[in-house]
Amino acid sequence: MANHIDLLNQSVQYLKAVGPKKIKLLQKLKIFTVKDLIYYFPRRYEDRSCFQPINKALQGTFQTIKGRVLTSGTRRLNRGRTIFQLAIGDSTGVIYGTWFNQPYLKKIFRVNDEVILYGKIERYGNLQISSPEYEILSKDFEDTIHTGRIVPIYPLTNNISQRYLRMIIKYCLDEHLGSVVEFLPEEIILKHKFLPLIAGILNIHFPDNFKMLSRAKQRLIFDEFFLLQTALGLKRQKIKTQTNGIKYRIRGDLLLNFKKLLPFQLTKSQKNVIEEIEQDMHCDQPMNRLLQGDVGSGKTVVSLWALLICVQNGFQAALMVPTEILAQQHYQTIQTFTASLGVRIGILKSSLKKAEKEKILFEIKEHQIDIIIGTHSLIQKNICFKKLGLVIVDEQHKFGVLQRANLQQKGCCCDVLVMTATPIPRTLAITVYGAMDVSTINEMPPGRIPVKTYWITEKKRQDMYDFLTRKMKNKNQVYVVYPLVEESEVMDLKAATKMYEHFKDVIFRNFKIGLLHGKMKSVDKKLIMESFKKGNLDMLVSTVVIEVGIDVSNASIMLIEHAERFGLSQLHQLRGRVGRGGEQAYCILLCEGKTQDAVKRLNAMVKTNDGFKIAEYDLLIRGPGEFFGSKQHGLPELKIGNILADAKLLRSARKESFAYLQNRSLVHANTQQLISLELKNRFGQNKDLFLVR
Repeated sequence: MANHIDLLNQSVQYLKAVGPKKIKLLQKLKIFTVKDLIYYFPRRYEDRSCFQPINKALQGTFQTIKGRVLTSGTRRLNRGRTIFQLAIGDSTGVIYGTWFNQPYLKKIFRVNDEVILYGKIERYGNLQISSPEYEILSKDFEDTIHTGRIVPIYPLTNNISQRYLRMIIKYCLDEHLGSVVEFLPEEIILKHKFLPLIAGILNIHFPDNFKMLSRAKQRLIFDEFFLLQTALGLKRQKIKTQTNGIKYRIRGDLLLNFKKLLPFQLTKSQKNVIEEIEQDMHCDQPMNRLLQGDVGSGKTVVSLWALLICVQNGFQAALMVPTEILAQQHYQTIQTFTASLGVRIGILKSSLKKAEKEKILFEIKEHQIDIIIGTHSLIQKNICFKKLGLVIVDEQHKFGVLQRANLQQKGCCCDVLVMTATPIPRTLAITVYGAMDVSTINEMPPGRIPVKTYWITEKKRQDMYDFLTRKMKNKNQVYVVYPLVEESEVMDLKAATKMYEHFKDVIFRNFKIGLLHGKMKSVDKKLIMESFKKGNLDMLVSTVVIEVGIDVSNASIMLIEHAERFGLSQLHQLRGRVGRGGEQAYCILLCEGKTQDAVKRLNAMVKTNDGFKIAEYDLLIRGPGEFFGSKQHGLPELKIGNILADAKLLRSARKESFAYLQNRSLVHANTQQLISLELKNRFGQNKDLFLVR
């Protein structure tokens, strides 16, 4: 077994036709070893298996032609260029293959050679195929890999051709595929009627037919999901075996008094999630939970419940958020709820003066603060907690895995709760968020009226201005969001600063207008937000700095200019800033919708207010890789599986993985060792996946 692994892990430099220059190019494709090459899968396929008689070849179509070489020759053109031409004939006619600046081809083709050409049929007097893929047929016709079959098309980099990549992958498979060891338990293979692993790899690269290609994809996608789920399952088991967590007392006066202070009833979904959090915190294993819920579903009050459990038991809690504006808002909200409860709240942000910051750091160290709220500043090395028991990360997609881990490691066996307003189906959440338990708030507080969303184009601008004027006269506040702070010479986009001046001086000169963007000083941003919240401003012109968590109950209109420049989840987050005051709110998307993806995003926004459906649309449009951002989540990139398109296989692999982990002691030792080796080979370099929680 060790010899097989060594052969697969050896450098591709030892393969035929791979020299020093090619090694560097292959490394750009993340191909370093023989195994990397074997698992470098095609992105698509072309069916070149059907041969077209020459007299039936239609101009403008891609065809596969089989015939014999009648003549060949090279002509010199001006500026040292050359053209090599080949006359190919079958029983129905003649066609010419032409290649520019490839004179070496004259040595490859000989008269009477039987050849296959694949390319676009054109007519310049005679029928021609310009720069076609070619194959000279040997007696063993099955050896063709570029034509005459279903042909793999791989992702490339500069100076690496499809022909070359296919050729070295074929050499690699011929020489080393036998070193690939079957690791899936035999009962799983038989149960699901999977291809053997070697047959799966062979048919993913050079499929015999489309049915075999489909079976190969099934096998390899299942493998990828099974291994990922097993790695995450092992991580979960490791966490669950840690019995040195904090076992919190749940019942107490602080929580009882807090509950009495709430001016509203918790939803059934909020109560269910609170119960799950209480069970975690009462257990002597550290909590490691994801809380997901739509914009405005009430995640903040649930997180505050967890914070107060922590404080009630004599521990400190930290709440990390992505922006200072959101930190300030959380600080004010928590202060309002806990003012009469004797809970000591602090806020740490980069804009604090040195003396203020030093005072806060001292209070944290001496446990004179129970709950500290802050941005990335919380993970600085000079911040020491006396008794940190709980870490909550809000809008967790804004933080990397290591940032979350750095804050968590400031305590001993802290409970961890991370929150996201980008909700996704549970099966996907379990995969994407690794070894975390997942809680979902799936209902909105009663009385929340859905925001009406409209997509308009430039010709409706004046009508829209008239609508905003009427609303502001009725004391409704308006957000106007732009993708840029200042105008760009490169992109023809309106910008926040210029439009602020235009609105203030021309369009809405009778109203009070404010400006907010990320380049402003923190103190200025705070003043503007407070002024808007108090109702001293009718309109706030802003960039996406308001995307996350800003809550102004009287704001009922969100206008987003150049809406095509924003992602779908981002548009939904911005829409969530309005409609929190109990009256009808509106979201207006202003753009032309010039691209297909933009049209899909805008139509999705108009169609639904449901964050789960929005996330699914976004997944379909962008794909899981871009949607989740594997680096942020610490997950390895999937080579072939798609957690959305292949959700059925994902569920199946997860079920088999759980069964394997539950009954591992009954599985043959050799199978366990093979799976362990495969996990190490696949994820050994991915330290984020195995970070302590």
